[in-house]
Amino acid sequence: MSEYHLGKWDLSKITKDSNSPQFQKKIKEIQLISKKFEKIKSHLDPKMSSKKFMRIIQDIESISEKMSLVGGFASLSYSANTQSDEATSLLTMMSKLGSDISNNILFFDLWWKNQIDEKNANRLIKESGELAGYLKHKRLIAKYSLTEPEEKIINTLDVTGISALVKLYDKITNAFEYKLKVGNKIKKLTREELTNFVRSNNAKAREDAYKTLFKKYHENKGVVGEIYQNIVLNWKYEGVDIRGYQSPISMRNIGNDVDDKTIESLLQVCRKNTDVFQKFFIQKAKMLNMKKLRRYDIYAPAASKLKEKNYSYGKSVRLVFDSLSKFSPKLENFARRVFDEHHIDSSVRQGKRDGAFCSTLTPKLTPFVLVNFTGKSRDVFTLAHELGHAVHSMAAQNRSILVHDAPLPLAETASTFSELLLYDNISNEITDNEKKIMLSEKIDDLYATIMRQSFFTMFEKEAHEQIGTGTTIDEISNTYLKNLKEQFGNSITLSEDFAIEWCCIPHFYHTPFYCYAYSFGNLLALSLFQRYKKEGNDFAPAYLSILSAGGSEKPETLLNEYGLDIRSPKFWQDGFNYIKTQVKELDSIT
Repeated sequence: MSEYHLGKWDLSKITKDSNSPQFQKKIKEIQLISKKFEKIKSHLDPKMSSKKFMRIIQDIESISEKMSLVGGFASLSYSANTQSDEATSLLTMMSKLGSDISNNILFFDLWWKNQIDEKNANRLIKESGELAGYLKHKRLIAKYSLTEPEEKIINTLDVTGISALVKLYDKITNAFEYKLKVGNKIKKLTREELTNFVRSNNAKAREDAYKTLFKKYHENKGVVGEIYQNIVLNWKYEGVDIRGYQSPISMRNIGNDVDDKTIESLLQVCRKNTDVFQKFFIQKAKMLNMKKLRRYDIYAPAASKLKEKNYSYGKSVRLVFDSLSKFSPKLENFARRVFDEHHIDSSVRQGKRDGAFCSTLTPKLTPFVLVNFTGKSRDVFTLAHELGHAVHSMAAQNRSILVHDAPLPLAETASTFSELLLYDNISNEITDNEKKIMLSEKIDDLYATIMRQSFFTMFEKEAHEQIGTGTTIDEISNTYLKNLKEQFGNSITLSEDFAIEWCCIPHFYHTPFYCYAYSFGNLLALSLFQRYKKEGNDFAPAYLSILSAGGSEKPETLLNEYGLDIRSPKFWQDGFNYIKTQVKELDSIT
């Protein structure tokens, strides 16, 4: 059996050196074929044959794959070391190249959206196979498109606009160094290392960790707050004022090919069920022998007298493999490829991007996974989560790059399902005390990935409205604090230093309104997991079929084929009913 060790990923399959003649040749090739593509502009004809139309689409696929490889290399290199001047410079260059290439092929996108009649468009869609949903979606968003010169201006300005702002936020915050007193020594920590202390057995350590984090962001709230305000204004000016989207969140929803009403239904049900987790926090306070939890304590280990269990990296990998294998050996084989091809970056180091992600550059290449593994149980679940993304990607590997990626709401489904499989696998092999701890941690995670993320989205809706009409950073912080008070009610003691926490949430900066995808994906995964528990391994083919669809179908349409009506509040409520049973089960063993 292979032994797995912490380390960095191997990007050499893309290129061994971005300064090499081979890499420069790839860039020139992309520039040449995109220039050549421009020549078809004068030959576009609504009455063209489907064969000719599909050749054009194949050219777009080829350009997209080649650009994704060089751009992906730059992005992965930067994530591995955000303090590298060379990686930063390369990322900027690739952003500019991506903008240029987008501008070169933009005319076809606009022609398809705006200049072809409905009859011929439907004819070509009918004969486009797996791309039918993709082409329909393109037509759907046609009314939000601008003229070709206007779109080119936006593409060009994005390089030094919103993309530059996001990169600046990352560069500033990833350089933060946190000093925390650990025992009798003051230690310098990365954010990832600092975050471990919010799950400490020691209440003072938890409080100090949060205060240390917030102190750094409070000291820099002027610049990180200003960056956020400008990102939000950019989102509003382009999306609502110029393109004509109904609201800031509609821009994300339509991009995800999901209905506004579906997301509104999701958020309303989450808001309605705050009491589910409030009851859990009251229960958890009793488990910790506390009168009431403070916000500092919500991720405290359920049994503070027991030493937190540590997991070796090798054992963690094997646990994830085993949990996937019991459900579907095919999924386990997908996950193994990530390790066997050295496509995972797992070690913690200064300058490396915080958190975790999975990145698929093209369907033909095994995804790359980044984690910051420190040996805690949550790191094992993070590993399962990101490998869930990877197996989702590989299940759809036969799809075109244009429809390979699942829309955001579905993108978190496989990752969450993989965590549920891991919990199910581990819970069968542990003592009652360990099960109590793990079940508590599981409900902690359900809070963090469902309720917390939905309230993040509710905050974003308010913050975007506030900033759009003029506001201050302190007023945004007050809005965030009100949001927290609604979430927790009287179940915990909430201190005002949490008002600045919104500055610490990278998704607000990187991808506005991303967070509801976690709520969506988790509640959907709970539903799918319950189907699995009822049907056993017979459910695996249906699950793999959902994953293999990638982004080829609208979420409402795809899931309806399997009896899941995501427009209905009842569907989302079913997920919360499952969580209620988990809270009751915890109560019965404490």
